Amino acid sequence: MGSLPIETFQPLDPDVLVKESRAVVDFIANYYRDIERYPVRSQVEPEYLSKRLPDQAPIFPQPIQTILDDIHDDIFPGLTHWQSPNFYAYFQANASTAGFLGEMLCSGLNVVGFNWIASPAATELESIVMDWMGKMLKLPSSFLFSGGQGGGGVLHGSTCEAVVCTLAAARDSALTKMGGDGITKLVVYASDQTHSTVQKASKLIGIPPSNFRAIPTSAASDYALTPDSVRSSMEADIAKGLVPLYLCATIGTTAVGAVDPLLELGKVANEYGVWYHIDAAYAGSSGICPEFRHYFDGVELADSFSLNPHKWFLTNMDCCCLWVKSPSSLVDALCSNPEYLRNKASDAKTVVDYKDWQIALSRRFRAMKLWVVIRRYGMANLMEHIRSDVAMAEHFERLVAMDRRFEVVVPRKFALVCFRLKPRFQGDDPSELNRRLLEAVNSSGQAFMTHAVVARMFVVRFAIGATLTEMRHVEATWKLIQAKADGLLLNGSCDKISSSNGLFSL
Repeated sequence: MGSLPIETFQPLDPDVLVKESRAVVDFIANYYRDIERYPVRSQVEPEYLSKRLPDQAPIFPQPIQTILDDIHDDIFPGLTHWQSPNFYAYFQANASTAGFLGEMLCSGLNVVGFNWIASPAATELESIVMDWMGKMLKLPSSFLFSGGQGGGGVLHGSTCEAVVCTLAAARDSALTKMGGDGITKLVVYASDQTHSTVQKASKLIGIPPSNFRAIPTSAASDYALTPDSVRSSMEADIAKGLVPLYLCATIGTTAVGAVDPLLELGKVANEYGVWYHIDAAYAGSSGICPEFRHYFDGVELADSFSLNPHKWFLTNMDCCCLWVKSPSSLVDALCSNPEYLRNKASDAKTVVDYKDWQIALSRRFRAMKLWVVIRRYGMANLMEHIRSDVAMAEHFERLVAMDRRFEVVVPRKFALVCFRLKPRFQGDDPSELNRRLLEAVNSSGQAFMTHAVVARMFVVRFAIGATLTEMRHVEATWKLIQAKADGLLLNGSCDKISSSNGLFSL
């Protein structure tokens, strides 16, 4: 229950901050040193924690060391360790020392920069950092504040927010011409590989679910969205009296890392007058490397572009960059101007008020974190980080190709390899075989991977990007995969022999 306090309550005492933050930093540093001792995927059962923690909050304060001990003993078992070097699931949310320090500064300063006057430096640093990022990616000047063409960028928490905001801007722009009743005619286009956030965002802004088009892709295009399929879909909708509104293309799809042809899709989008958004949440960070910049060809035709530095840019959660050519479209859809927020600078329209570029009013000082990462590491080290991950993925892809029992399902473009174990006997279910392989690896605690289904094919995803991952981890995980495959195939062989013997005896 804690102990009765004997001193005056001072929740922000600088001396206590120094002492206790040092304890927390030491705790986290030790966690990273020992991280390979923990099962990568949590092994607990649902509701495990309610059996360990009290059912009421403490009345009196408890020492920070007691709290840290409880985190180690009770919370750690229920964590899936995203920073483990053997975490290859989903897409990485990689951390770094600079990202952690930037997050400390963000939390420590704890400003709420909803408009310029609330913290001028927070707004202005964000505008500067967004231009830095845009220039590193060689985005067209039309997306930059410094470009002189009206464009600019904002930091959101996630791609989900960015898509909701751009969809709202596209919707309101269309309804201004059509009238409010026209929302039932608006149609949103993506591929069957596009992240589900686009479909969710469409619902949130009032697009009827029946007006969302998940256009099929195939192995023939490496699961990229084709211009002809988009054009055909739009033409079919126009023939029904519907109105194309929004097209989302992707650089690095979630399932297999596919890259849509931005230039060709942009031409279709411009032809039909739809808002063209490019989601580069995962692979967008690679654009700072010249060898990957060609995947961005055609970005100049987009209305908006987003990527997540918290995935592959050593920036701790959360951080999403969104650039728009026409910020006024966002502001028109998202602004609110209550009297209590009015001030001279905002009324004069000489400053950026980021509250009107996002869903919420309040906002974190994310620019501080991204600024610290960029300054502390510089472009050279950030490029090296990305190239190192790609080199490890190339190596893993070669290992898979060398084992005849396996096959690479989709050509690798970044640091994601999609593969599967081939069935040994005719009539075997390859999906069930690979489900069992995946569970065998994950339940071992030694690595964690996830899956995708493409063209009705169950595949295992091996996504490299955790900051601590080295080549030795990749090689050890491949040996683990092979060992688990050996067991599955051996058991399968025994089952087949037993079945054959049984049939023979009949």
